[in-house]
Amino acid sequence: MECSYCQLLLIAALILAFPVPSSSSTTKRFHFSVEWKNVTRLCQTRRVLTVNGKYPGPTIAVNEGDNVQITVTNNVPRNTTIHWHGVRQLRTGWADGPAYVTQCPIGGGKTYTYNFTVLDQRGTLWWHAHFSWQRASIHGAFIIYPRKPFPFSNSVQSYNFPPIIFGEWWNRDVERVENEMMLYGGGPNSSDAYTINGLPGPLYPCSTKDTFIQTIESGKTYLLRIINAALNEELFFAIANHTLTVVEIDAVYTKPFTTSAIMIAPGQTTNVLLTADQVPDSTAMFVMAARPYLTSVFPFNNSTTIGFLKYKNTTTTNFETNKPLLPSYTLPSNLPAMKDTRFATQFSDNLTSLGSKDYPCRVPKTIDKRVITTIGLSLQDCPVNQTCQGYQGKRFYASMNNRSFIRPSISILQSHYHNLTTTFSSNFPENPPHVFNYTGVDPVTENMNTEFGTKVFEVPFGTKLEIVLQDTNFLNPENHPIHVHGHNFFIVGKGLGNFNASKDPQKYNLVDPPERNTVAVPMGGWAAIRIYTDNPGVWFIHCHLEEHTSWGLATGFIVKNGKEPFQCLLPPPSDLPHC
Repeated sequence: MECSYCQLLLIAALILAFPVPSSSSTTKRFHFSVEWKNVTRLCQTRRVLTVNGKYPGPTIAVNEGDNVQITVTNNVPRNTTIHWHGVRQLRTGWADGPAYVTQCPIGGGKTYTYNFTVLDQRGTLWWHAHFSWQRASIHGAFIIYPRKPFPFSNSVQSYNFPPIIFGEWWNRDVERVENEMMLYGGGPNSSDAYTINGLPGPLYPCSTKDTFIQTIESGKTYLLRIINAALNEELFFAIANHTLTVVEIDAVYTKPFTTSAIMIAPGQTTNVLLTADQVPDSTAMFVMAARPYLTSVFPFNNSTTIGFLKYKNTTTTNFETNKPLLPSYTLPSNLPAMKDTRFATQFSDNLTSLGSKDYPCRVPKTIDKRVITTIGLSLQDCPVNQTCQGYQGKRFYASMNNRSFIRPSISILQSHYHNLTTTFSSNFPENPPHVFNYTGVDPVTENMNTEFGTKVFEVPFGTKLEIVLQDTNFLNPENHPIHVHGHNFFIVGKGLGNFNASKDPQKYNLVDPPERNTVAVPMGGWAAIRIYTDNPGVWFIHCHLEEHTSWGLATGFIVKNGKEPFQCLLPPPSDLPHC
């Protein structure tokens, strides 16, 4: 039975209205101003949405255990929200950010303070807008400094290496790109460039001066905090003549392993150690490069963004005067090819939890509930008297278990808290409506009719939940980066083909599976994740390919209040935006 008193504002409302920092923590306050700024890239100047006039936005740096208060003022005549990607938001779902899921948007001229405490988390996360496609330019790093020393190295020099944020640049307004995609039912226009910290690099027109360069010193080891903020592409990343040692993913320490490159999906973060062990000459700089991991048959941006590692005392006169840089822009030989699924799979297989005494792997060994859901694309008939640009003149949509998610008119969390059940239903199917060979069908001829609605599922507090994410071959089998809000999860199993409930769980890793908040579900395969639902509230689950979320590849789940006061959702803050 739930603690009903948690629903009453009268119970210590003045005390519970905000998370209370522990005596050993401090309160860090920040102010975000959402505003327009003219930005020039690729010979094109256009107006983009920014935070505090910065593209990418400012880095938020806090300490483990800090209370964080970020006041967002929306200075543009458009709705917006901010999501603190990977922050668990224990009992503070009101600060999570996805529009119409945990809050109504912040309207033009309005202000909202996101108030939460960072508990039992440390490492690299990030923040981004969670309304429409605004995260194309509204995003930045969220760094949580640990209370204890790093468990992997005492020689890390990270103070002078900024976060590396991958993004995408469109010469057109991204809001128009999304609107046309939804209006005509076709795939969106591909981006015109990939970027490193907002800079495309010299392989793009007019972009030699817009290139990321980082100076390092020979013999030192650096911690690189890598974030994929791209809207629609998974990316490979490598640095010429250097190896990388992976030590953290999604703000969770891993067993360190050395690799020639990484694969990082939208929404994911990866921390690596880089040792400056090359012998530089007076002109040498080392190319760092990112390009897409291709699993889609749809049109895509097949270009590459590059930056440079510059050893101290290396000359960059030619570069700084915007003349051809010497040596030439040779891509790293260790950068995987765009269709290198073998490397992507091996890289993923190497990721495991650290599992130490200080940082144990708390994977649920047993489960109380298993939810199996398909993830994929579908077609819908074109409305009468309208021309559609999807396959065979139809419209593209996406779904989970054939349910395409529709955002309600007010947030689901508000509806749940106030028992307004008319805006959503908690009957999301916990198994596919039709069971057959999802990955063996002809991706062109097979299609399932999608139903539309706002459907979520509910679980009691403390449920040991397993979700199996099954990719389908409908129209386009591809890797889907699925992000779960409000909880970390353990990737206990994955494979190609169709999930077999009687055989595949026998091969699960229940010792040291990787712990993440975003999982790249294999193309034409499945991934099984386990979650301990210890965070009451409403939590969004969606594909972090923005086009797929727009098409409805999303759902959510409600974690009911527990029996104790500390297991209950806090009351909504007084400045929560209204719809």
